[in-house]
Amino acid sequence: MSANALRSDMRPDIDQAATAAAAPVPNVPAFVRARGGVRVAFATAGGRTHPLTVAESGGYRIRFPRNAQTCEGTIINTGGGMTGGDLMQVDVALAPGAQALLTSQAAEKLYRAEADPTRIEVALRLGAGSTLAWLPQEMILFDRARLVRRLTVDMAPDASLTLAESIVFGRTAMGEEVVEGQLDDRWSIRRGGRLVLVEAVRLEGAVAARLARRAVGGGARALATIVHIAPDAEARLEDMRAALAGGASECGASAWNGLVVARLIGSDPAALRADLVRTIETFRGQRMPRYW
Repeated sequence: MSANALRSDMRPDIDQAATAAAAPVPNVPAFVRARGGVRVAFATAGGRTHPLTVAESGGYRIRFPRNAQTCEGTIINTGGGMTGGDLMQVDVALAPGAQALLTSQAAEKLYRAEADPTRIEVALRLGAGSTLAWLPQEMILFDRARLVRRLTVDMAPDASLTLAESIVFGRTAMGEEVVEGQLDDRWSIRRGGRLVLVEAVRLEGAVAARLARRAVGGGARALATIVHIAPDAEARLEDMRAALAGGASECGASAWNGLVVARLIGSDPAALRADLVRTIETFRGQRMPRYW
């Protein structure tokens, strides 16, 4: 997507809102609560990585803690959650040699959608020799939430990426359960222009009943995926398995195509979060961002 196209997609519809009565805009969802996102490009200068360009729109912001040991960015949703019709776009680009870590200030809450789904679009682009850790906190789906997420990665052959995403189906501590809803989650990762990983998860309708089935989730209430792609990734399979060991969640790891993939699933979201944090810290040899 070009920079101009991204700016157009992320610009608030102020003029359209003011003239909606006189000239209705076609193909606009009936329920549009918020649209926006962040775009950031990292580059090296003076031997360190810095944010070269930053763009924010809607209720989304990105901040860079000064006490972070690396170039760390924290994405903030000032709206406190997302619902049907909302759209968030995140575009991250790393210049050759840049090193960055991106996380979120809090877990993202996906509330009930009456009509159109909530949409999240994430694009990560890594230049030659760059390193990115994409470590947002979990997404919490409420009953009758409808999420459509697209995550695309385009990275150089010698770049390194550690990516972790987790989803919670209702807050068990609050007695919540996602009886019905929708999850349409698709990932596409290219390395040197070659497609190395495609993920597609789709749950629709009676979500709780489907997750209760042994062949689907076995009663799971939370799940997470860790992907590590680097020139030496396959050689680190045993490191990942060792990092997973001893957790309360059901988990496993495998390696192929120059990547390592670990999966965690469990009925206790708090236990899975603890397992995820311990696994990532052990595997990376670094503490998680302080917001975790």
